[in-house]
Amino acid sequence: MARFYADLHVHSRYSAATSRNMTLEEIEFYASMKGLGIVGTGDALHGIWLRELREKLVEVDGSGLYKTREGGSIYFLVQTEVATIHEYMGKARRIHHVILMPSLDVAEDVRERLSRYGDLDSDGRPVFKMDPAELVEVLMEASRDILVFPAHAWTPWWGLFGAMSGVDKMEECYGDMTRHIHALETGLSSDPPMNWRVSALDRYTLLSFSDAHSPYPYRIGREAVVFDLKEPSYRELADAVRRKDPSRILMTIEVDPAYGKGR
Repeated sequence: MARFYADLHVHSRYSAATSRNMTLEEIEFYASMKGLGIVGTGDALHGIWLRELREKLVEVDGSGLYKTREGGSIYFLVQTEVATIHEYMGKARRIHHVILMPSLDVAEDVRERLSRYGDLDSDGRPVFKMDPAELVEVLMEASRDILVFPAHAWTPWWGLFGAMSGVDKMEECYGDMTRHIHALETGLSSDPPMNWRVSALDRYTLLSFSDAHSPYPYRIGREAVVFDLKEPSYRELADAVRRKDPSRILMTIEVDPAYGKGR
């Protein structure tokens, strides 16, 4: 078994309000400084960024994880965040979702499937006019190995349970596709003890990531998950999340929820 500190929700320089220094090189440098072992690529559905990922990354031994062609120390996992806008109970619901994918090939397929719902190249975090259940259905059709879960679930804006445009139950968001949701990202607005108070969430794996818009150490890795894996691979990590396995998911690293929505 090997221990990996993982931050699987970051962004590239192609997302709005993101540092132009969010390049693979800068992400890798500061992630290594912070002690991270696995980092999300961010924005894997954005056309220019996806081409850059293909040019600069190489898959490690069919693991579903990638390293830079120069042989860096950080594993990259194919990841993006998307937004959906739909109406529920007469109110517009605006919700963000994290998507983890087993390969860049799958990202290409997902990009093609979602292209009819919105412009994937205007922002690294695209906005789709679709029901979240439909989003999950499209993703599962692309690959059952994909993990999708609500991003920063308690953030007032764009959070699943957010006061401004969220819902009250997981099922009110994902409908009959809730069966494919195995986790939620607590986000900077909450921590595990806050989520433990809601018994309906007991069956979900609680994840915490940085949502970093800057590569610098006080941003990237400020929230992370500590995995203990038999091997560094996408399937091993995803299986631990699906099974809510405490032997492989050791802990989350948190900041005080009072910290707020810093980028």
